[in-house]
Amino acid sequence: MSSLLPRRDFLATGLGIGASSLALRSLLAEDAGSLPPGGSHFAPTAKRVIFLFMSGGPSQVDTFDPKPELAKLAGHDVPESLAQHVPKIKRAGLSNLMASPWEFRKHGQSGIPVSSLLPETAKHVDDLCIIRSMQHRNPVHGPGECVALTGTGAGDRPSIGAWSIYGLGSETENLPAFITMNLHSDGMQFPQAAGWSAGFLPPQYQGTVVDPEKGIRDVALPKGITEAQRRKQLGEIDWFNRRHLSRLGEHPELEARIRSYEMAFRLQTAAPELFDLSGESESTKAMYGLETSPTKQSGRGCLLARRMIERGVRYVQLRIGGWDAHGNIRGNHERMFGITDKPIAALLTDLKQRGLFDSTLVVWAGEFGRTPTMEGKANGRDHSPAGYSVWMAGGGVKGGQIIGQTDPIGYVAIERPVSPHDFHATILHSLGLDANRLTYRHHGRDEVPTVFGGKAVTEVFG
Repeated sequence: MSSLLPRRDFLATGLGIGASSLALRSLLAEDAGSLPPGGSHFAPTAKRVIFLFMSGGPSQVDTFDPKPELAKLAGHDVPESLAQHVPKIKRAGLSNLMASPWEFRKHGQSGIPVSSLLPETAKHVDDLCIIRSMQHRNPVHGPGECVALTGTGAGDRPSIGAWSIYGLGSETENLPAFITMNLHSDGMQFPQAAGWSAGFLPPQYQGTVVDPEKGIRDVALPKGITEAQRRKQLGEIDWFNRRHLSRLGEHPELEARIRSYEMAFRLQTAAPELFDLSGESESTKAMYGLETSPTKQSGRGCLLARRMIERGVRYVQLRIGGWDAHGNIRGNHERMFGITDKPIAALLTDLKQRGLFDSTLVVWAGEFGRTPTMEGKANGRDHSPAGYSVWMAGGGVKGGQIIGQTDPIGYVAIERPVSPHDFHATILHSLGLDANRLTYRHHGRDEVPTVFGGKAVTEVFG
């Protein structure tokens, strides 16, 4: 990256479409704090990230954090010895503890217990590093999702995906470096756009939202327009934009618009191929569950995630909504894992088969977990950010291990608590980025990804 043209040199000479490709690489790599040549602070363990975000909050005590004590205390209040440690937040109910409806069994050589809800993911338990002690204090979906993906409940800062791209730049010129897909919207809320926004970073670092079924919108050439005509048209638009930019001086929004025109042209060639699954084998489609309900949509999203990183997309975020189980947690979680378990396990298998697993960090997480108590008489669980589970795999992760612990009923993290800021620092660490040295000058301050402090959980990597 040290050989790339500085911004001012490029703008003084680059007036053509051909030069825009160089501008894209240069602008993606600049201003990333103290990054040395090569684009990282230290040797990375991963080159790219697939973030599987389960919006709504999967229950930790019904998935990866078994609590036999709940069966003994079912129907009773939270014991006083534990209640005093439960955070005083509105959602923290202290009455009517509820046992998990599912059985936990040990799997793999590691013997890690996994709920019967996840029979396919359980086969990969030796590849998973499960963090059982995630913790924050925001129990509301929208702000909680912002905390989980940006670090603050206001959602006014860059997403972790945007910081990742800002630090490392793009591996491809033909597709966006950061792509997000939203699946299975539950109708309760609109997808939280802050989760893929650039915040105060320049606009080119925001995620590009695509529809797994329809692909990238408006990517086809207009009828009657040839590729040569389109390139000539874009060249003229580029000339006018750059003339305007030379008068304005540095202007991130206009610079992003200039790059978007060139990216749009390249997408018209690359995107149709990306979303065309006809070249995938029937066995691969079957593995992801593309041909059957209920796995069809999530299976397509997971397969596209593999195809994206295979083609140089640096950061893929797959948001799957519907996990909010206030009533009938049995029905909700059986439906949601019926949708996701097979496709996610297939993604891990496919990455291995194609030699991509060791260089791709796969993350599974929601915005919070759920209470060990029953909500009212609805056989559901309320929101609980005080102690919940996530997992990481691939990308240098030491699998078959558990980090952290919650109390005997799964309410509060009591050993090795991990904040969302620590979690973000860990993702960046896998990419060779030090969250405390990755800076961006904003309003006279050197901003870092983990604004309230955050330290990488290096045990994840062994």
